[in-house]
Amino acid sequence: MSATPALAPIRSTRRLRLLDDGQLADLRAGTLELLETVGVDCPSDAVRRAYEAHGARVDHATRRVRLPPDLVLRAMASAPRSYVMAGRDPALDLVTDGSALYIATDGCGVRVVDAVTREVRPSRLSDVADYARVADALPALGFYWPIVSASDHPATAPLHELAAGVANTRKHVQSETIVDPATARQAVEVATVLAGDEARRRARPPISSLICAISPLAQDADAMEAALVFAEAGIPVGIMSMANAGTTGPATIAGTVVQGDAEIVAALALIQLEHPGAPVYHSLMTGVMDPRTGGYVSCSPSGEVAYGAGVELAHAWGVPTLAGVFGTDAPEPGWQVPAEAAVNLTLCGLLGAETGSGMGLLDACTVLYPEQIVLDADLHERVRVNLAGLDTSREALALDVIREVGPRGHFLYQEHTRTSLRSIRFSGVAGRRDETGAVRDATAVARATVERLLREHHPEPLAAGVAAEVRRIVAAADAVASVA
Repeated sequence: MSATPALAPIRSTRRLRLLDDGQLADLRAGTLELLETVGVDCPSDAVRRAYEAHGARVDHATRRVRLPPDLVLRAMASAPRSYVMAGRDPALDLVTDGSALYIATDGCGVRVVDAVTREVRPSRLSDVADYARVADALPALGFYWPIVSASDHPATAPLHELAAGVANTRKHVQSETIVDPATARQAVEVATVLAGDEARRRARPPISSLICAISPLAQDADAMEAALVFAEAGIPVGIMSMANAGTTGPATIAGTVVQGDAEIVAALALIQLEHPGAPVYHSLMTGVMDPRTGGYVSCSPSGEVAYGAGVELAHAWGVPTLAGVFGTDAPEPGWQVPAEAAVNLTLCGLLGAETGSGMGLLDACTVLYPEQIVLDADLHERVRVNLAGLDTSREALALDVIREVGPRGHFLYQEHTRTSLRSIRFSGVAGRRDETGAVRDATAVARATVERLLREHHPEPLAAGVAAEVRRIVAAADAVASVA
């Protein structure tokens, strides 16, 4: 059994404003105008009736829901600004108050570069479990998204992915694939078993949920019903827009941002109307169409500003954010990934984002490269150290040591050097040498690190009774699916 290391979130000593008050007001006003005049397509009869009961204008024939501005503002005013996303141990809890940025793995990929054979193959449940253990071992990862799909359990994959996650990491687990109400209710059962009872589940929810809108300006029937199940149970639930400028969003970044914000706020408002005070978060992860190919570009020099705008919009609405930081359409490890991630991670850290995701997947979030998790964690550490700022205390300035060494002296023999060097952070992958003294390729070092963690890191398992109950819930879901 291996100890789970302490979390190492990004805590920036400075704050940045990307948008001024006028720009934020323009975006919020645009969102309110869209929700009042255009509205959203809502295919769920039950969800439309819920909107209508709270004063939205609903056309059941066209499935269109329009929200008056005062209704939206009243609803969003009840959303909590912060809450706990719990780990198994309180030391692994995430508090979404803006004081720290916690990053998750990406999800939910469908292929894996096998860590042993290097074969590209469909992902399976054992991969979800294995990479939960890898995530557990890396301080840079604050929580775990099931990183790939359990394709060997197609009928009940999302519940299997959640169960494998909670069994193989002591950190908080966030599901991005549970998007129907029946599975959501089973996930709430799992959360209750993990927490011990309903009261503790509400106080320290061990899981959370992500639900995607459909761009432009539409909702998925089952997913919205699932979101309401989670909210009723006190499980944090976020709404993400992935509007793509030029295809599912207008061909301006600001237009895509305001449309995506409207998609998110339409859903968050209903959650608050139905369950005031339910923990929610806002996630804007837009892309851009490549006009030469029609393809999807997750990060572009023009589009990256949208990730920062999403952080500030979330805060303007009074809720935490899940920021886009590591997502990339790079087909394999190389220069593109750190070039894009460094900008987004630094920007979102300076803006005070609470959570983010994206470590480990490439090729537009479809392929897991094992070494990429470690390479991304190394980049995270660089940003973390730099945003922590510079200690200029008397001790850190080392004036007495400089005076003692004097001109043309040397610091190597000083006790201060021996003790203080331990606080300087170095890359875990760059500049590493083999037994001959030759510098090893950073990607090869990262690959070897993953192989070692897969062999050696085994976090504390769930208590036997808890594990048995989780297995029972999953087995019951499998039995129902097999009959259907």
